[in-house]
Amino acid sequence: MIHKRSHTGERPYHCERPYHCDTCGKSFTQNYHLTTHKRIHRGGRPYHCDICGKSFSQNHGLTTHVRIHTGERPYQCVFCGQSFCDGGTLTKHKRIHTGEKPYD
Repeated sequence: MIHKRSHTGERPYHCERPYHCDTCGKSFTQNYHLTTHKRIHRGGRPYHCDICGKSFSQNHGLTTHVRIHTGERPYQCVFCGQSFCDGGTLTKHKRIHTGEKPYD
């Protein structure tokens, strides 16, 4: 049920979001998330790849990107064994095996 809510947008509870973006009005539960979000508007990309120079607004983006250079693929499909650089790609891939269609 909780997983389905991520697709439907249903929120049976109220979540306090006291941190608001002055530029677009989006609100957040934690100040850190607001700070990270503001980089979208400022174009701030403080995380840089030492190999190719590509830059990212969040450390997670850099971590995933570096795996392209290193060949690391830590997320493995339990159905067929295929490996992926990030968990989101693995999640989408698994739908081939499960037949899940979350947006229908």
